[in-house]
Amino acid sequence: MAALTAAAVAAVGFLAYQASANVPDDLAAAKPKTSSSSPATGGSARPKPKKDPLAVPAASGTGMRVVYALGDRRVWLVDAGNKSTRTFKVMPSAVQARPGVYQVTSRSGRVTGSDGVPIEHVVRFATNNDVAIGFSAAQDGSMESPDPTLKAGGVRMSRADGNAVWTFATVGVKVNVVS
Repeated sequence: MAALTAAAVAAVGFLAYQASANVPDDLAAAKPKTSSSSPATGGSARPKPKKDPLAVPAASGTGMRVVYALGDRRVWLVDAGNKSTRTFKVMPSAVQARPGVYQVTSRSGRVTGSDGVPIEHVVRFATNNDVAIGFSAAQDGSMESPDPTLKAGGVRMSRADGNAVWTFATVGVKVNVVS
């Protein structure tokens, strides 16, 4: 009986070691850093705060809104209390909205996109050079890179994210586009 218990403890220990050795760096426990400054010189080693990639951009307004960060290719749905209820990656087309504050102007349940792809849950909020800009999801769920030669303004997302935007962004809801 003692041999079985010892074997079980050894197996659990080995599996725990394997699991800890394969933990991604961002989930592993923080390791203390040594400082080259000495207390005698008054220096202190303070770690720089990391930017949370899922945090709503600081200069994106207040209140209920959709935030679209062009550089990050990310959208946040933000409630009236300024809390993000959902965030996700998107794939923009060649024509993009300029940074600024917009409102949802129209919506369509199912249409064919300007690239010929059947899309759903289209939420339009801006125009740029006579091209309508809006969020949508391809009915086949694809989020392929768009043809840069097409004069299209769709901001594609997964079908699940498209459903969330459709529910959240009714006509009149603010859309804040940031760099």
